[in-house]
Amino acid sequence: MGGNIAAIRKNYTKKTLSEKDAYSSPVQQFEQWWREASDSDIEEVNAMTLATASVDGLPSARIVLLKGFSEKGFVFFTNYNSYKGNQLADNPKACLVFFWKELERQVRITGLVEKTSEKENDDYFYSRPIESQVGATVSPQSQVITNREWLETQFNNAEKNISSASPVKRPPHWGGYLVKPVVVEFWQGRPGRLHDRLQYSLEDNGEWKIERLAP
Repeated sequence: MGGNIAAIRKNYTKKTLSEKDAYSSPVQQFEQWWREASDSDIEEVNAMTLATASVDGLPSARIVLLKGFSEKGFVFFTNYNSYKGNQLADNPKACLVFFWKELERQVRITGLVEKTSEKENDDYFYSRPIESQVGATVSPQSQVITNREWLETQFNNAEKNISSASPVKRPPHWGGYLVKPVVVEFWQGRPGRLHDRLQYSLEDNGEWKIERLAP
């Protein structure tokens, strides 16, 4: 079943990552890699794995889209009542993973999570296509629903009621999260599985410590 999965091999040869070339801030280093990834032929370059966990340690992961980053952290948007939203309410910690296979690179970001401001939520929500706005208002994300037809009926009914006098309103349970990094690892594939791995750890004085990890 599945063929000879164990025999799958890839030799990584494209780039290197050294301490002397790394930025002192992981966000600056991410920005450099982000520019290179954005300039490459990568579909949905902002797609990232978001891992969360319940209070009792049950993990959950899914793909979401990065919508912004700064020295403060990394931002994505969702339904606060979703499964991930409930986990983050109980345990506001998360891990983000980017995998840019075209560049043979991964970035892993572990951090503390807080909600973005109402203004940030509004600014992004109303920048989305109308269909996406409507979808966010009618979908009880992560909850069991009767069937696809029920969802489409909710969407069509809401769409009919949209007018200049009655525009879409952002639901109070829809908004963003900011992941404030405390550990960031940059992984660059290298030949012979001797990959480059640089880890940034946030110290008590606010400075970042850079260490090389064994592959």
